[in-house]
Amino acid sequence: MEQRTEISSLGEFGLIDHLTKNIEFQNASSILGVGDDAAVIDHYGKQTVITTDMLVEGVHFDLMYTPLKHLGYKSIVVNLSDIYAMNAHPTQVTMSIAVSNKFSVEALDEFYDGVYAACEKYGVDLVGGDTCTSRGGFVISVTALGEVVPEQFVKRSTAQKGDLICVSGFLGGSFLGLTLLEREKKIWLENPQIQPDLENEDYIVGRLLKPEARRDIIAFFTDKEIKPTAMMDISDGLSSDILHICTQSGLGCMLYEEKIPIHEDARQAAFKFGLDPTACALSGGEDYELLFTLPQSEYDKLVLNEQISVIGYMTEAEAGSHILTKGGNKFKITAQGWNAFKEQ
Repeated sequence: MEQRTEISSLGEFGLIDHLTKNIEFQNASSILGVGDDAAVIDHYGKQTVITTDMLVEGVHFDLMYTPLKHLGYKSIVVNLSDIYAMNAHPTQVTMSIAVSNKFSVEALDEFYDGVYAACEKYGVDLVGGDTCTSRGGFVISVTALGEVVPEQFVKRSTAQKGDLICVSGFLGGSFLGLTLLEREKKIWLENPQIQPDLENEDYIVGRLLKPEARRDIIAFFTDKEIKPTAMMDISDGLSSDILHICTQSGLGCMLYEEKIPIHEDARQAAFKFGLDPTACALSGGEDYELLFTLPQSEYDKLVLNEQISVIGYMTEAEAGSHILTKGGNKFKITAQGWNAFKEQ
C-alpha cells in the first residue's frame, strides 16, 4: 500500500520546508528566496514584468482527469505565457496553494514535481509562496516575474492599421481535449466499469493537460530583431483575444478562416465530435499560443519560421472586426471565448 503522510503531521512551516528543500537558483537576479519574510530580486537595470493567475478546482481544472504532476506543470506554464506575451523573459515565480485534508503530503509532492519540472525547463526560480487550509477544493495562485530591456515590452494597445495579425502554433486543440475528457468522465460516472477511451487522442489531451509557453517565439523575435506592435497570449480563445487587441488599439480586423492554423489531429477530433474545427479555434481557450501584430514590412522575416501563421490584418475601427470564411462569406467576430464569470 502506498504511504500516506497527513499534511497536519508536518505543520505549515514543516510543509513549506518539505516542498521547497531542493530549490537551486538558475538566475543571477534571484538574491534571496524561500525562508525569509520576502524574496529579494535585483534585475540590474532591466524593467520588471509581473503577472499573477489563480486556478481553482472545479472551475479551471477537474482532478478526475487531471494528474497532479501535470497540474503543477501547467500552473507555472500559464503564468510564464503571460510574461512571454509582454516580450519579456520570466525569471522568478511564487506559488501559493490552499488544500483540504483529502490531499496527502505525497499528493503535494507529485504536484510540486510538476512545478519544478516547469521551472527547470523554462529556467525560472521558485522564490516564495504560501500554503493554507482550504475548506473546499484545491486553489492555486501563482505570481510570475520577468525582465525586459527598457522599451522592449509589448502591450495590447499599440497595434497599427495595416499590421499583419499572426499566431504561433495551432489553435483549438486544448478545447477539443477538454471536450473529450469531459465526455469520457460523463460515460465513466454513468458506468464505472467502462474504461476511458483516449485512443489516438494524445495530441488534444496533451494540449489541455500539458501546454507549453512559447519561449521559442520570443527567442526568434530577439534573433531576427523583430518587435511586435501588439501581443497577448491566447488563453480565452482567438475571437475574444483578437477583440481585446482591436478594442485596446482602437482598430478593427479582418481574419481569414483558411489561414487559421489547426492541427490535423485536432481537425479529425472535431469532426468526430460533430464540431466545426474553426469554431473550436475561435472560441476554445487555453491554447497559450501568442497572438501578435507586425508591420507588413516584417513579413519576409516571418517566412523563416514555420511556427508562425499570418491570419489577417488590422483595419480602421469603422470597418469592424470580421472573419472571411472559406466559402467567401463575411461574419462579424464575437467574443464567444472562455468567460470565467459566465455560466458554463
